[in-house]
Amino acid sequence: MFQDEASFGRITEPSRCWAPKGIRPIVKTHRIREYIHAYGATAPKTGENFYLVLPYANTACMNIYLKALSKRFPSTLILLALDQAVYHTTAKLKIPKNIQLFFIPPATPELNPQEGIWREIRKRGFKNKSFLSLKKVVDKLCEIINSLTPEVNRSIADRDWILPIF
Repeated sequence: MFQDEASFGRITEPSRCWAPKGIRPIVKTHRIREYIHAYGATAPKTGENFYLVLPYANTACMNIYLKALSKRFPSTLILLALDQAVYHTTAKLKIPKNIQLFFIPPATPELNPQEGIWREIRKRGFKNKSFLSLKKVVDKLCEIINSLTPEVNRSIADRDWILPIF
C-alpha cells in the first residue's frame, strides 16, 4: 500500500470551470484557515484503501492511523510505502507488527500513487467550492472517499513499475 496525508480546509482556490460564451463565472471563495487532515493508503493492484480524517498531521495522529490500519487488515502483512515526512521517520512512531514501512526517495511525490487519489478527491468535491464550516468539509471529504470504488482507485493508482504482491 502507498500512504500519504492531505489537508482539506475552508480556504478555497478557484480553478477553471465551464461557462457559456461571454459570461464570466463567479466562484465564491473563503480565506478562512481551518484545516483537517486525511490519512489514506491505497493498494494500487487491488484498489483497496483505508482512510482516517484526523485533526493534525503529526506523530500522534500517524500512530492512530497505523493502529487503525493494522486493525483493519489484522491477518495481512502490510508493506507501506511513505514519503519521508518527519512524523513518518521519528523513533516515536509505534509500528504495529503486521506493518512494515519503506520510504520513497525524498522530493518525489510522483512516485506515490496516493497523490493521484488526492487529486481525484479534490476534483470531485472541492473544486470551486466554499464551505460554511469545517464539519461540512469533513462531510464532503467522507462522501467523496466513500464514493471511490476499487476500480476507480486502481485506474488512478496502478503503475506498470509496481510489482504485484501475489
